[in-house]
Amino acid sequence: MSDPARPLVLILVIAAQAFCAAVFLGDIIGDLAGRGKEGPEGKHAYIEALATFALIAAIIVELRILLWLLRRKAHLEQALSTAQSAVQEVINSELEAWQLTPAEKDVANFLIKGLSTGEIATMRGSAEGTVKAQLNAIYRKSGSSSRAELMSQLIDTLMGRRAQQADQ
Repeated sequence: MSDPARPLVLILVIAAQAFCAAVFLGDIIGDLAGRGKEGPEGKHAYIEALATFALIAAIIVELRILLWLLRRKAHLEQALSTAQSAVQEVINSELEAWQLTPAEKDVANFLIKGLSTGEIATMRGSAEGTVKAQLNAIYRKSGSSSRAELMSQLIDTLMGRRAQQADQ
């Protein structure tokens, strides 16, 4: 339900159902008001009334489900935002522990995001040779020998494995 128009579509469907329920309810009230003159319509009136009340009950259930889904979506978005912040904090802490310079931290963040050496150089407005030198310094300070090994270390840290290994 990531499409922002979907809740609006559901609201419009519920509104259409509510309109139909109002029309049916008005018909039932009209039938009951005219009952004294023409007499009851029998089974048809009861079936119509039952269908109308079932439609109203369905509308109430749909509204409750829609509100629950919207609250759930807001909760999940908040949890995702919190998790993203926590991941960034762990990454920043690890970069601090490696004693990287501000430029190396910047390069490391681009590296973590999956950018190539050329893309990092373009983003930073520097030469590829400079970025390669900074990457070598990052690998050396982190105790890794490649991008894959560095990412593995970060993933282990994010999963709490490095803290467990240090305790053992």
